[in-house]
Formats: sequence, C-alpha cells, structure tokens
Amino acid sequence: MKRKTMRRSAVLASLLAGCSSDPQALTDRVICEATVVDAPFPPSSVIRGIDIDFSTHRREAQESDNWPLTWADDDHQYTSWGDGTGFNGNVPEKVGLGYSRIEGGPSSYAGQDVFYGVTQGSDDPFRGKSYGILSLPGRLYSWISPGSDQRNWAWARLFVSTDDGRTWEDVGVEFTQDEGLGLPWFLQAGRSYGAAEDGFVYIYFVEVKDGEWEAQRPGELALARVPIAEIEDRDAYEFFAGRNGGGGAVWTSDLAGRRPVIEDPNGLMRGSTIYNPGLDRYLTVINHTARNLGNLAIFDAPTPWGPWTSVLYVRGWSGPGVAADTFYWNFSPKWLSPDGRTFVLVFSGKGENDSWNSVEGSFLLCADGP
Repeated sequence: MKRKTMRRSAVLASLLAGCSSDPQALTDRVICEATVVDAPFPPSSVIRGIDIDFSTHRREAQESDNWPLTWADDDHQYTSWGDGTGFNGNVPEKVGLGYSRIEGGPSSYAGQDVFYGVTQGSDDPFRGKSYGILSLPGRLYSWISPGSDQRNWAWARLFVSTDDGRTWEDVGVEFTQDEGLGLPWFLQAGRSYGAAEDGFVYIYFVEVKDGEWEAQRPGELALARVPIAEIEDRDAYEFFAGRNGGGGAVWTSDLAGRRPVIEDPNGLMRGSTIYNPGLDRYLTVINHTARNLGNLAIFDAPTPWGPWTSVLYVRGWSGPGVAADTFYWNFSPKWLSPDGRTFVLVFSGKGENDSWNSVEGSFLLCADGP
C-alpha cells in the first residue's frame, strides 16, 4: 500500500489555539502545546505537548472506523473496526465488526483482515462494536458491546481468540449499563502486555450517566484490575476505590464502592490508555465535551490510576487533510520509540476520517525547554 501524499501547506490557517504549523520549515508539521483551558487537571510536568508531522498522514480502509490497537506476541498488531469492509474489502457489504492484523513498521505497514463478523442486522453478538482489544501470550481478548450509538452502552462482554483473531468465544464476563459501566478499553503495555509492572490487567470504563450517544457529563472513568491469570473470572475483578494516606490505590470488589480515576465536568466518551516505558508515563487519550468534533484530551500519570495531569486539552483538533470531526485516537503500542519520544497516532472520525488514519509525531518534553 502506498502512503498518501499530502499537499504541502505554507500557512495552516484557522487551527485551534495551541496548535500551529512550523513557520520556518513550511511543512505539514503541527505543534500542539499544552493547551489546558477548561482542562480538569493542571499541565503535565513531563510532557508539554505533541509535534505532529502530517506529511506522514496515511488513510486506509475507507468507511471503517474505531481501530483500537494491541501488540501481540507474533510481533504484529491487532485491531478491531466497525461498520465497514476493512482493509481488504473481502465482504460484499459492510459488516458491523471486524478484526485486522497490522504487519510492518510505522511507515511501511500493511493491514490484513482476519475476521469479518456478520452483516449488519444479524442477531449474532458480533454485530456490535469494540474499543478494547488486548494481547496476552497465545490469546487475544476483546470487549464487545451490542451495536451502534446508544445501544453500545447496554453491556460489554469479554471474548477470547486463540487463533489470532479468526474466531472468538464469549468467556462469560459482562458489565452492564445498569451497573453504570460502558465502553471499556484495556491498558496497553508493550508486546503481549510484557511491559506490565505488577501482574494485573487494567480496564477503563466510561461511567454511563444518561445513556445518550454523547459525551457523558460529568465525565468519569472507572478503573478495574484483574490478575492476568484470572481475566476470565468475573469475581476476580476489583475496582479503584480511592487512595490511601500514602497515595497508593485502594481496591474493592464492591461496585458500589468504586470511585472515578479520572473526572472531567465537560464530559468524556471514547478513549484509550497506554504505558510508555521510555518516558515511564501512562497516557490516556480521550474524546471530551462533545462527540465527532475533534475534542482531544491527552492526560498523563505515573501510575494507571494517577495522579493525572494534562498534556493536551483542545477542541477541533485537525491538520492538513484531516478535518475537525475525529472522535477516537490511540497511540500504537508497537511504534513507540525505545526512548518513548516518538509515536504513531491512529485515529478515526466522520466523513473522510471514517477510515484508518495514522500519523507520526513526537512528544515535546518539559525537560527540553520550549
């Protein structure tokens, strides 16, 4: 597949506050510094922003969206997509949910579809959507919700694949809207979760407030953990319940005792979280305030539960060839540089952004100065 060639832009007009082009190089670089107006957390003391090179922007799999990523033990990345025909277009009509394998490096990759789900309108659970996929040795796990729009809040069930995503089986773990939990995603931590530090899988949930297909307000994220070996046992899940006197996390198996790990009064919706070993920071990337408008927040923390600070908090994130209608972003776990400074951001949205989109960039570190 050929990288899409982007038109050079001497002046990138009407960009959001805090993001600007490089006036000297006159390239497609867009620097987004720590714009934190209305942000729920103070600016990060480690990462002051991101530098995006939109000349690397690549768009594939038109009319297929979402694309959460995990890095598997076969050294490929795996992802899910919805409402489309995937990378290869091997189905005669759109399917509700599919899975693909991403082979190669950040500038020379290829997508291969491995599961095509079922056609829309079927009663099969795979008519749903997934924003959470995780590789553990020999297995892929995926949280699947029942359908599009507000139906996605109803429940989330855990499925497992032991053949690299070609078939999936329900393991019997479920969380529901009646419990106040929706749209779960996994913490990503290196190849096949090998960078995890304490033997637990961490799962973030959006707290469901009104059930409308919109940012839930006030925005709250719950955090669950489960021992890796017990991920298929619902009774083994514990929820973050606050901090003790020393700042450590307190955990409870009582759902009523959970406490939000991230709070944003403006509202929160779809998100992703990754551990960056090179920077030793946890990064949550999430849609805030309203859906489909490019409202991008990046929070960082020293642990999966915080304390969180703001790397970026902007409205209408965009760039040359990328309209301000994106709604979901995640950092590729494989394509982080060893020092943690460079990344590939994968995202999707509406219109032309209803597709797989990747773009390369780097973190601007506070230690390096402005």
